Amino acid sequence: KNLIHVIVFASSCLYSFVRNREMFTMTSRPVYTNLNVCLGREVNTRRVSRSARVSRSSRPRAVSSEQEVEESSARPVYPFTAIIGQEEMKFAALMNIIDPNIGGIMVMGDRGTGKSTTVRSLTDLLPYIEIVKDDAFMSSPTDPNLMSPDVLAAYRAKEPLETAFVPINMVDLPLGATEDRVCGTIDIEKALTEGTKAFEPGLLAKANRGILYVDEVNLLDDHLVDVLLDSAASGWNTVEREGISICHPARFILIGSGNPEEGELRPQLLDRFGMHAQIKTVKLPEERVKVVEERTAFDTDPKKFRATYKAKQDEVIDQVTRARALLPEVEVPMDIRLKISQVCAELDVDGLRGDLVTTRASRAAAAFRGSKIVTDEDVYSVISLCLRHRLRKDPMATIDEGSRVTEVFSSVFGYDIE
Repeated sequence: KNLIHVIVFASSCLYSFVRNREMFTMTSRPVYTNLNVCLGREVNTRRVSRSARVSRSSRPRAVSSEQEVEESSARPVYPFTAIIGQEEMKFAALMNIIDPNIGGIMVMGDRGTGKSTTVRSLTDLLPYIEIVKDDAFMSSPTDPNLMSPDVLAAYRAKEPLETAFVPINMVDLPLGATEDRVCGTIDIEKALTEGTKAFEPGLLAKANRGILYVDEVNLLDDHLVDVLLDSAASGWNTVEREGISICHPARFILIGSGNPEEGELRPQLLDRFGMHAQIKTVKLPEERVKVVEERTAFDTDPKKFRATYKAKQDEVIDQVTRARALLPEVEVPMDIRLKISQVCAELDVDGLRGDLVTTRASRAAAAFRGSKIVTDEDVYSVISLCLRHRLRKDPMATIDEGSRVTEVFSSVFGYDIE
């Protein structure tokens, strides 16, 4: 018996040693440093107290030229405004940037249509945010609801917090990711021996206050999709191991993409996405030729190609910035609220997510237009994106392109669709 106990204890020690080495290797470089090096951007740092209330989240770019995206970056980004077609997807993405509470986007389309390219092009449009320096959770220095436990404790103790301005982060979730890599892990041995909560943050922590992109989300394990959607909806990630619990903010825009030929998501999971965009292959020969020419020009000289679209990029950035600032003042008249709910009822949409998301997206569309009042036109521009994926009751059925939604909308609103 004693020999068996010794062998078991030695095996446990060896496993802990190997695991700790892996954790040290994965966390030896700070997250914020990796982010800055990858994007080729610099950050401005300063020290602020608890009483400081600096709100610069609406700024689209850095306040100085040093914070511009370096064209010589190891991974140049294709300009958002250079993308031909895909209007549904681009519009849905802009609405989610204006109001992240819409709930993300599910993008389905043919292979080779540039879904991933479009998503990654959003990095140029994302605003800079203020974070607590050296914090792996991208914590806000002013909002307690966006703070990690350690930062929140320092905030309540009125300790000064050193901050940095960085662009909103975009995190890619690989298909082979495990639940521990996504949610984070707890070092049980350290918790038992030292009495401290040793937590290794996962991708949800890195995506806090940013964008989490999942390519081929329809091939991801259902339980991982559930975890992502739960965190995106609640804004929090809770990790529990052996009676030890750690909770941290995880507010992000979830963008998933996939090929319908490889299967759809279950209706229960689809309903959790705020909007659903469909992408089709460009058919016109002229447009196909232009796509090939522009992509070739970008691959040949990314810096020169991006420079030709700088004015258009800046125009979109300014429009999104103004919309984000205007959004809190946008109102939805009661008659429009009632009509939105009537459309959802006549379409037999389960639950109230459809009503809620359509209302939020309509406000974002009005703000994007520069108006403080939502109109029928604003609702029409978003209602198909918000409801089409909520109509599928049979898992084997295909998602309607929006014709049913459009017909009911026209009937209820009395809107003349040309």
